[in-house]
Amino acid sequence: MKCFDVLIIGAGIVGSAVARECALLGWRVGVIEGGTPAGAATAAGMGHVVVMDDSAAQLALTAFSRSLWRAESTKFPKSVEYEGRGTIWVAADEEEMAEVGTRQKVYEEAGIAASLLTAAELAKQEPNLRHGLAGGLLVPDDGVVYPPAAAAFYLAEAKRLGAEVFYARALSASHKQVRLSDGTELTADRIVLAVGTECDLLPALPIQKRKGHLIITDRYPNFLHHQLVELGYLKSAHKVTDDSVAFNIQPRQTGQLLLGSSRQYGNEQPEAEAEMLRRMIDRAKQYMPALEKLSVLRVWTGFRAATADKLPLIGPAAGLSEDSSLWLAAGFEGLGITNAPGAARLLVDGMLGRESAIDATSYLPIRLTEPARLAHA
Repeated sequence: MKCFDVLIIGAGIVGSAVARECALLGWRVGVIEGGTPAGAATAAGMGHVVVMDDSAAQLALTAFSRSLWRAESTKFPKSVEYEGRGTIWVAADEEEMAEVGTRQKVYEEAGIAASLLTAAELAKQEPNLRHGLAGGLLVPDDGVVYPPAAAAFYLAEAKRLGAEVFYARALSASHKQVRLSDGTELTADRIVLAVGTECDLLPALPIQKRKGHLIITDRYPNFLHHQLVELGYLKSAHKVTDDSVAFNIQPRQTGQLLLGSSRQYGNEQPEAEAEMLRRMIDRAKQYMPALEKLSVLRVWTGFRAATADKLPLIGPAAGLSEDSSLWLAAGFEGLGITNAPGAARLLVDGMLGRESAIDATSYLPIRLTEPARLAHA
């Protein structure tokens, strides 16, 4: 039986970031991956590195994580395709423009650079947007990465620092022991479940699958300069009964355009759906009519792990399990790419009992258990 200080189940971008963070401490690290590293939720992510303000806790974690991405940007290999493109939140009318002003004040109070764009300034920044839009909010320090390559970078760094990777499925993980499908048995003081939507190791894990479609075009250099997101994006993200789409487009370093976004609950079929793709494209053309003339190269789907309160589970599995060796880094839905480095840092801070750069209370898994809710009430 091989012994480690920490075992991490899942080699997506979050699990790989956790592995590197632990390896940087000189810990004996084991990573367990039953499929393809970064082949599940990570591959279904658009690669946004963004500040999001759906809640104060979400704002704190995304801002902290983005700062870590930016601090390390010079270390990434070219394959990661990190670019500080910035995000423009597009306001379709004056009502949405008022919301832009409110959001800009929130960002300003949090020390996040953000500037208002008039209709004319928006058109100058992105000429392929349709005429008649009211303006927008430019968040210049947001970025773009290629998620599978970013995850591979974290995992390679962990291995360089001594981590060992096991390519087998974890059949059980409890009380400091993990048993793999190839017969290997491992032990560690801490076991981290850095899983997406598929996890039978902890049945009480309060995560739902959320299906998403992605579309990538042929190469059209200089067609798009920033990440563009409609102001209605968060309203779309909050729908839990109806399928929803929102305008969300991202320029890739290759000159391609990556187009989202769709959200579906209760649909576990992996096939791409023509009707959902049509809705996504129609929505995008409402903002960028010139997309009509572009060629699509590939479409695909993936499943993101969602929690009821839109916040990830980072910390000990207390409340979900009586096993003190289990820790969680899960439930990131569409923000796993952005939050990977921040989540890794918070998780290790918790393991060491050291103070974190931000308050980690809002992300502790115990918050979603009934006793915690009753105590809070």
